[in-house]
Amino acid sequence: MKILNVDQIRSLDQSTIQHEPIAPINLMERAALTFVDWFVDHFPNTAKTKIFCGLGNNGGDGLAIARLLLEREYPIDIFVVRYAPRESDDFMHNHRRLKLVTENVHYIEAATDIPAVRHDDIIIDAILGSGLSRPTEGIVSDTIKAINRAPATVISVDIASGLYTDQPNSPTDVIIEPDYTLSFQLPKLAFLLPKNGPYVGNWQLLDIRLHKRFIDKAPTPYYYTQPAEARLLLHKRNRFSNKGTFGHALLLAGSYGKIGAAVLAARACLRSGVGLLTVQVPQCGYTIVQTSVPEAMCSPDRHQNVLTGTAQTGHPGNESLEPSDYSTVGIGPGIGKAPETLALLKGLLPTLKKPIVVDADALNLLAENRELLAYLPKNSILTPHPKEFERLTKKWDNDYEKLTILRDFARTYQVVVVLKGAHSAVTTADGDIHFNSTGNPGLSTGGTGDVLTGILTALLAQGYDPVEAAVLGVFAHGLAGDRVATHRGPIGMTASDVIDALRWE
Repeated sequence: MKILNVDQIRSLDQSTIQHEPIAPINLMERAALTFVDWFVDHFPNTAKTKIFCGLGNNGGDGLAIARLLLEREYPIDIFVVRYAPRESDDFMHNHRRLKLVTENVHYIEAATDIPAVRHDDIIIDAILGSGLSRPTEGIVSDTIKAINRAPATVISVDIASGLYTDQPNSPTDVIIEPDYTLSFQLPKLAFLLPKNGPYVGNWQLLDIRLHKRFIDKAPTPYYYTQPAEARLLLHKRNRFSNKGTFGHALLLAGSYGKIGAAVLAARACLRSGVGLLTVQVPQCGYTIVQTSVPEAMCSPDRHQNVLTGTAQTGHPGNESLEPSDYSTVGIGPGIGKAPETLALLKGLLPTLKKPIVVDADALNLLAENRELLAYLPKNSILTPHPKEFERLTKKWDNDYEKLTILRDFARTYQVVVVLKGAHSAVTTADGDIHFNSTGNPGLSTGGTGDVLTGILTALLAQGYDPVEAAVLGVFAHGLAGDRVATHRGPIGMTASDVIDALRWE
């Protein structure tokens, strides 16, 4: 699913009006009806509802919503915030239609006109829309502050009043803090960025049947991965395939005290369809891996406590295979930053030609030895969390600058970067960013990153395109977390639970 900017959203509306064809006021009515259908499904008609409207088209949406809810016998109070001398044409049309069914329309021109709000009220915010280009001020700001202080449930129409769609707000800007945002047709870029969390709440998309051909042709670097799109990436398996069909992966993981990271990555790799898996760990982890992951082959390193990349002398395993002989390599979970492990990384990267997965301390070693970034195989997948990515690049002032740095880094080194977090961002070497739609705060626990490394390593070993592997792997990882949260709740979730909840169907 594409994410469009403000100008494109405006053009999308116009394209729908022109090609359907449909009158602008009827398109607004369609949006209002879709909003009301959602509202009726979630709140009984005993819910006392206050609708705050601005003077533009978002306010027109609010007036249409008020009329439609009145027809369904909801107790509605309507408040129009008069912040300008003129109203939009569509606002005026809906204002006239509303006045035919109710006189219960109040006007807010001063702070004393702002109504008191009870804890059991429902507030619908339709003051300002997606076209906002300057901070709120005056009576609009006063009204938003009053709504934010209220203990009521707040629902924003399309976007929270005061929130910019695709540029950063100032820390001092006054913005509605909704419980829900109901966005029309497509997500806004603002919804997917961490600092905007308080100004988005639980956001959902309402399909109002905007012009599909325009959306298909609209250029954008931003995408949002939906379930149907993720399923299309999944490879079907041939009945006559065998374990050799699905690749042989090498995981370089673990150090003394962190062998659990190797176990988690290995189990996730196996659960994600790899044909064969070899795990190289320090000697201290050999028995642990052999007993906890019997499906994997284990190649103990010559070093007792850290990885050096050299197999233990005389071990009857796979020491005849060089890392470059494997379908792919995953490196990083729990490896630490010992000098011997740095030497491993320096010797390994120049020998590899196929994409690999780089995570955790392998990323930190790259950040401390930046000359090694040039040796990353093209289209390798890096999986930093924000702090690791900051070490690889530089600090950013806001989330939009972070996206620019992310795209520049992926282009410069021709890699795929998975910036982990809510709506993890998969960034391609071409500069596209695919935001993920699955996952929950329960994934914020130790070991889930190791699980993701295992998943991505398995997908690369099976021959997935690196971008598709990253998009699909991140989606499946988050979906497994959502399954666990449904049964255990997010607080009690563990990384092992996520592995057990993986499904590929």
